[in-house]
Amino acid sequence: MSKQISKWILLIILSSSIFLSVIDIFIVNVAIPSIKKGIHGTDGDIQLVIALYLLGYASFLITGGRAGDYYGKKRVFIIAMLTFTLASLCCGMAQTAFQLNTARFLQGISAAFMVPQGITYIQVLFPSPKERIKALGIYGSIAGTASVIGQFLGGILPDTHFFVAGWRLIFLINLPLGLLSAFLAARFLKDNRPAVTEKTGRFDYTGVLLLTLGLVGLIYPLIRGAELGWPLWSVIVIGLSIVLLFIFLYDQKKKLLKGKEPLINLNLFNYKDFNIGLCAVLFYFMAQDSYFLINAVLFQTGFGISSSETGIFFVFQGVGYVAASVISIKLIPVYGKKVLQTGVLIMILSLVFHLIFFKSGAVNRAVLLPVLFIYGTGCGSVLPSLLTMALKSIPPKFAGAASGTFSTFQQTAIAFGIGIIGGIFFYKLGKAENTQAYLAAYQMATLANIGMLLLVSFFLWLLPDQDNGVKIS
Repeated sequence: MSKQISKWILLIILSSSIFLSVIDIFIVNVAIPSIKKGIHGTDGDIQLVIALYLLGYASFLITGGRAGDYYGKKRVFIIAMLTFTLASLCCGMAQTAFQLNTARFLQGISAAFMVPQGITYIQVLFPSPKERIKALGIYGSIAGTASVIGQFLGGILPDTHFFVAGWRLIFLINLPLGLLSAFLAARFLKDNRPAVTEKTGRFDYTGVLLLTLGLVGLIYPLIRGAELGWPLWSVIVIGLSIVLLFIFLYDQKKKLLKGKEPLINLNLFNYKDFNIGLCAVLFYFMAQDSYFLINAVLFQTGFGISSSETGIFFVFQGVGYVAASVISIKLIPVYGKKVLQTGVLIMILSLVFHLIFFKSGAVNRAVLLPVLFIYGTGCGSVLPSLLTMALKSIPPKFAGAASGTFSTFQQTAIAFGIGIIGGIFFYKLGKAENTQAYLAAYQMATLANIGMLLLVSFFLWLLPDQDNGVKIS
């Protein structure tokens, strides 16, 4: 059936998975104040709305990729897309914070199963390296566009007066696209199920369980504990989660020694550049998404700016990101890591400008928009090539495992950033409701983000600039 339409049309169908998964991160970031009000939630509740989605995504991403090899990429893609759509419906209909966060976790898990199928299908549909690079470029552009659209809709929709509360629409708009994508995939995608060997066909169920429990057990009490004044249970759960993560590493090493295929191949960590790259990824993503959280809260709750105008503000940041990402990809082959280091410096300077311009408690829009655009150019100079820099010394046989580990680490780092930087913000804010209190909380959290970016700069400095391995496109 797939021969009846162009493979480029199939690419658009497959790209719907990355579009939906990315848009549901950015659309929520901007709408957080409206969601909090709608579900009568606490500061911890709204941090979990972001973090649990990311933890579901991170915990099952590698497993999601392997599921396609075992059950068939088409089947997994369709089931995951329908599950994501159902979870979106549950998010949109949620009446309590518990219901919303449970549905968000399910959303993250289903995204982890649908996104890898799209990436794998691209390898099959576009065997020619030249066409594959073009296809991956389109795929990446759709992801970048989703981030901008998400920020815009996250601001506009909560201010929309419809038959349901506006904030619910940020989840319900997934329904038509999800159902359409599932239908078109069922109609036109060719079922691609390779022969599965006994070794590669088995899931590492124990690894998935240990990693999921370890990550959720670490992030959940980190957010709830800070909000509740660190009750005894939160400290105990954090301690147990650390033990679980050590057991996970031991389990992975044991499986590797026995010749079984673990969830994460620990041989990857024998490569110094990869370890340094992951450290840069950790601190970069802790800063990047927590930035949206604290700015959305400051703008809407601290300054009283409407949700719609906040969304438009963030579009300027997104446009800067897209513009710089296109340019930076062309500069990387010439200037190497210097492009990323410059991008980090731009981000730091922009955050300093944020602190200066917000100090008075008034918002000068003529100044704010260029500052947001400049911050976006810094992000766009770093993010597109961070994966390439981290994986450039990894041998080709480990490329797939390294990419999956990188993505898992990335999503986990964002969740940590929401928990730690967001926790700093809300801890400093306390119960105060005046603008100066929000500014004080914002200043402390932003200084922490500047510290994170300084660490990113340090780890980029440690990375060798020469091309001593295979670059992953």
